[in-house]
Amino acid sequence: MASYYLTICVLFLLPLHFSLIHGNTEEGFTINLIRKTSLQPSFPQGFSAMSTIPQSPVSAYLGEYLMELSIGTPPFKIYAIADTGSDLMWTQCVPCNDCYKQINPMFDPTKSSSYTNVPCSSNLCHLLDTGVCSPQKECNYTYAYGDGSMTQGVLAQETVTFTSTTGASVPLKGIVFGCGHNDSKNGFNDHEMGLIGLGGGPASLISQMGSSFGGKMFSQCLVPFHTDERVSSKMSFGRGSKVSGSGVVSTPLVTKEDKTPYFVTLLGISVGNKYLPYSGGSSQNVAKGNVFLDSGTPPTILPTEFYDRVVAEVKNQVPMKPVVDDPSLGTQLCYRTKNNLGGPVLTAHFEGADVKLEPIQTFIPPKDGVFCLGFTNTSSDVGIYGNFVQSNYLIGFDLEAKMVSFKARDCTKNT
Repeated sequence: MASYYLTICVLFLLPLHFSLIHGNTEEGFTINLIRKTSLQPSFPQGFSAMSTIPQSPVSAYLGEYLMELSIGTPPFKIYAIADTGSDLMWTQCVPCNDCYKQINPMFDPTKSSSYTNVPCSSNLCHLLDTGVCSPQKECNYTYAYGDGSMTQGVLAQETVTFTSTTGASVPLKGIVFGCGHNDSKNGFNDHEMGLIGLGGGPASLISQMGSSFGGKMFSQCLVPFHTDERVSSKMSFGRGSKVSGSGVVSTPLVTKEDKTPYFVTLLGISVGNKYLPYSGGSSQNVAKGNVFLDSGTPPTILPTEFYDRVVAEVKNQVPMKPVVDDPSLGTQLCYRTKNNLGGPVLTAHFEGADVKLEPIQTFIPPKDGVFCLGFTNTSSDVGIYGNFVQSNYLIGFDLEAKMVSFKARDCTKNT
């Protein structure tokens, strides 16, 4: 979920100061991404809108993956979108008079002994370029996302507690987060209590963790969204999250002025054996960092000209007639079938890494008996590699080596 407000004052505290309360976490930790329900994701028209390492529970719900953690003292459990495309961690807070409905109770900062507002005089108030001073001398923020949703509230510091897959608690003090008091009624559903920004900017949870777990790195293994709800995804943090071994392919992270997105270079996509270059010309002319990986955006979003070529070739290779008589599907490329399509296999050709994508990763069922290509288009030259195609891969983000690594894996297995 890409943010509009991502110009960060990088001169301040990188990483931010926080402390581990207890525990031996040199290797990191791993958590599950908790699944709430097996409901199908909603599709806007054209899609546009295991070990002792630290881990986090993450679940799939309506096309998003929810991370479980606790904030405050005593710990208060929240379920929030795991988002590598933005930085700010936030949750809805009492009082929340202009917020979207959520089924779980909201966090009440007056009931936490470890909650402190970030004062206007603190450098932390400048972590986001939207930080402004309120009449009460508190640091207010506004943070908006690419789909038009947004959150407004107060920047604060809290104790954040993860529960690893071994059952151990991993508490961190002094984490900066947003206490949301005015949040979009459109863009979030009632299971989502906020969002966990996992991008590369200074305000993100990853940057605040820094190298405290043996290395500034994390990995994820996302289950396909139509997996049984009892099966969780996994996210790991620290040195133990490094992706290695047989079958690993890696591509360089591309550094840009915007530090939040994880930019990589996509040279082209093959549909079966048909190679389609990203730019329509030679792959040698492709701009560096032309896509970024975003766990908070379900579809893969490509520049219109490239998208049109990919769709045309998929149509050419699927021996079925596309659905054309269902207005609810918009302009999506869809087919009616009881089971997922048998092909074609798509291959994303990143710089130095070829990533094969099976139909379970590329064709998504918005409703029974219909499968749609999980891609859409944009007028921008920069695309987004969404979470549908990230599933069933162990993907490692190594911010120190500046590499992203992929290893094909059945993420429904506890390995």
